[in-house]
Amino acid sequence: MSSGITTATMSSYAILGCGSVGHAVAEELEREGKDVLILDRDESRVEALRDQDLNAETADIRDESIVDNLADRDVVLILSSDVSANEVAVENLQAHNEDQFIVARASDPVSADDLSELGANVVINPSAVIADSALRALETGELEHKARQLAAVIDATDERMAILIHRGPDPDSIASAVALQAIAANRDVEADVIYEGEIGHHENRAFVNLLGLELVSSQSVDLAEYDTTALVDYAKSGDPSAYVDGKIDIVIDHYEVETEAEAEFTDVRPNVSATSTILTKYVQEYDLSLEQEVATALLYGIRAETLDFKRDTTPADLTAAAYLYPFADHDTLEQVESPSMSPETLDVLAEAIRNREVRGSHLVSNAGFIRDREALTQAAQQLLNLEGITTTAVFAIADDTIYLAARSKDIRMNIGNVLAEAFSDIGDTAGHSTDASVEIPLGIFTGIETDDGNRDTLLELTEEAVRTKLFEAMGVEGSDGSNGN
Repeated sequence: MSSGITTATMSSYAILGCGSVGHAVAEELEREGKDVLILDRDESRVEALRDQDLNAETADIRDESIVDNLADRDVVLILSSDVSANEVAVENLQAHNEDQFIVARASDPVSADDLSELGANVVINPSAVIADSALRALETGELEHKARQLAAVIDATDERMAILIHRGPDPDSIASAVALQAIAANRDVEADVIYEGEIGHHENRAFVNLLGLELVSSQSVDLAEYDTTALVDYAKSGDPSAYVDGKIDIVIDHYEVETEAEAEFTDVRPNVSATSTILTKYVQEYDLSLEQEVATALLYGIRAETLDFKRDTTPADLTAAAYLYPFADHDTLEQVESPSMSPETLDVLAEAIRNREVRGSHLVSNAGFIRDREALTQAAQQLLNLEGITTTAVFAIADDTIYLAARSKDIRMNIGNVLAEAFSDIGDTAGHSTDASVEIPLGIFTGIETDDGNRDTLLELTEEAVRTKLFEAMGVEGSDGSNGN
């Protein structure tokens, strides 16, 4: 039995107008063993095509009579540089055979719309195709260039590199940092991932523990002992100068970051939704064989930052996730995404539900005095599931500080900006459009010293002031709030 392609298994094609574009398409189809008929009104061109053993005939593609010659063709590619001739050809073909698949060449968006309305199944614009190809080549070349620059900075490390992530790091920060750590290790450079504050949220702690990721608290190290310093996914913490007393060598983030000193290497891409996406591109460029834990961390970092691809997801995020998917431990991911809720978190949630005030679709609640401030973030997320609620903010007092966590699924609101407007003059705000937090020194806010005898007074003052400021910043006025019943 012959293994060759027979005419019975081939699609048959016709190319109308065989300039440079049509000629390139014809040669590619011929290489694939396709049955191709070429029609062009330039006799010398047709002769040249025949000299190349191509099936070419002289004809004007405007002529309605050529339609009968094309009746047995499954696909017709109308590729003349004369767009008006292409439009006539599409009209003639559609009038006689609506079953043929028609590809037509346009010259601009207007002619593309016209050809689509006339019945072309696919419309191509060579200028747009060339521009798209040039941009892809630019992106590839830029990544290669950036990868060489990053490698040079890492290779210049004499002893050890510090990879710094923001206060109370989230999965995207942690995953991006361990990926850069893996890149450094591949280049025989030791690196520590250093975080400020605490890894507080139950889900984040489960993420670190289940994957066995090694992170170092900033309180246990002297940053002066590191000769290379990298800031990774740090922008949400604001100005790093209070944390980093010295030069910064590397900055990688998906938010714009302000640094006191210009870094030797910077890759900031606001056009992607996760820093994990950026680091995944470098992993691919270096052709690294990632450990399963790092691949799992990066995939979770992308999923967490995009709310499982439901928030501001870009094609780059999706392609990075698709690359990581086969290498990730999905059983571990399921455990990370469904952590157990501690008794205190349940208590905080219950208190927040009891004290909730709802105005329109916005909910604000006071959880009282707490020990685990990270329970607020889970409470804010859980309350977002209540019917009709699009924005939540839960606050409480712990360790002489007012902590507030907010969540929003209202596309008209940037909750990070709302909290900054309300509290940036008296506290530290961090976050973005759907997820934000505030820390406010209690004494500054109330003007009262904190002790056991005035807890109720502090709570009452905090309750009224925080609610008022929040609702005003959200653009919700009046006192018609309810508990949501």
